[in-house]
Amino acid sequence: MSGWRPPAHDDLGRPVPLAAPPRRIVSLVPSQTELLADLGLDAEVVGLTRFCVHPAGWKERKQIVGGTKNVRLDRVRELAPDLVIANKEENVREQVEALAEVAPVWVTDVPDVAGAIRMVRSVGALVDRAAEAGRLAGAIAAGFARLGAEAEGAGPRRALYLIWRDPWMTVGDDTIIADVLRRGGFENAVAGRERYPALVAAEIAALAPDVVLLSSEPYPFGPTHVAEVQALAPGARVELVDGEPFSWYGSRLLRAPDAIARLRQRLSTG
Repeated sequence: MSGWRPPAHDDLGRPVPLAAPPRRIVSLVPSQTELLADLGLDAEVVGLTRFCVHPAGWKERKQIVGGTKNVRLDRVRELAPDLVIANKEENVREQVEALAEVAPVWVTDVPDVAGAIRMVRSVGALVDRAAEAGRLAGAIAAGFARLGAEAEGAGPRRALYLIWRDPWMTVGDDTIIADVLRRGGFENAVAGRERYPALVAAEIAALAPDVVLLSSEPYPFGPTHVAEVQALAPGARVELVDGEPFSWYGSRLLRAPDAIARLRQRLSTG
């Protein structure tokens, strides 16, 4: 513990004073819950959301404190945590502020892969796992460097990444999904737009993407939706993709480069 040096401020610049490494943590972010597990924590994580599906078995063994958007303050309070880990985008500001009256709350903000790597290091330092986090961050960086080298010279494919239906929604340039796509050799079909633009059918047709990627989350796109989207973008290749490698910004990013390389391979040979 003598070498424990937690960062002084979270990603929003808020001071989060801790007197000792946290031993009772509530995580409100699925990808960061998995990160805590991969940093070697288990007993220290006492609460999580119902969307925290990784690692297997944790939801059965730990207290569920609600969803990412509807956290049960009473359940968090009963757990008496010494740290709550939240995220600017995934959690509700008013709920985070209320939780700050119960325990120190560390809020992350992850706009891109570089931000995810910084987050891994800062959370690792926060929970007294700096060395483990450093190795993990280095492996993520190396994986994306390799992916970029493999994609270089192949020519970008204009990709429309859909995350929702009714209305159709995609991802703007200021999201980690768009950055993951770019690093994998894809060009965002809605380049220049921000956050999560809604699209009407005519806009999808006018975009004329080379490929449409239907994410498994947050909307559960499945095989029945492929023909529907194909009719909107008849010149595009429509593919179902696992959303986790694109949007889970914790240790799941270790798997992203290989997943995207396999996707590019399918697109080039199918």
